[in-house]
Amino acid sequence: MTVRHLLLDADGVVQRVGGEGWRARVTGYLGDRADDFVARLGELEDPALTGGGDFPAGLGRALAEHGVDVDPEAVYAGVWLDVEILPGTLGVVESVRRTGIGVHLATNQHPRRADHMKEHLGYDVLFDRSFYSCDLGVAKPDPGFFTRVAALLDSPVPELLFVDDSHDNVVGARVAGLAAEHWHHDHGVPALAALLAAHGISVDGTGTP
Repeated sequence: MTVRHLLLDADGVVQRVGGEGWRARVTGYLGDRADDFVARLGELEDPALTGGGDFPAGLGRALAEHGVDVDPEAVYAGVWLDVEILPGTLGVVESVRRTGIGVHLATNQHPRRADHMKEHLGYDVLFDRSFYSCDLGVAKPDPGFFTRVAALLDSPVPELLFVDDSHDNVVGARVAGLAAEHWHHDHGVPALAALLAAHGISVDGTGTP
């Protein structure tokens, strides 16, 4: 079936934390306590990814428990909000949109970060539509995330192609019936263009037909 919609993950595909990356930022604040802190992040953030819970408040409590004497707002802004859009991926988005294929953001985010992406990164303009787990009430890799997106697009799931840097999320998409590919921005834009070409999607300016 012809691909009519391309879904792209955010972190690792469309954007990244600035500087040396997310883990380096966390380590900068927590030093040798970073591993223990990161191990707890899932239990802190997972409820917020589907619209329940207040992740920034939980972050503040976790920092206090780890004895980190720093403003939680500074940590939140420095790790979760200091994001840069990847120009190579943006070029692919613009190229594919010119072909008439819908290009959409499909990402797990808690509400405050989703609002930041909508209001400050301009994703409502860069993409045809944006789908955030906190708005949908279900998060990747749950296949329900993808079937919900397909329903909102009023499109059969085989018409959707999904790209994510998480193997688990790719598997979840395939279970839901989507075509799905694994790609991280470190793999390079030509590799992404080649993956898209295998599904009949042409990307200009990458050296890949």
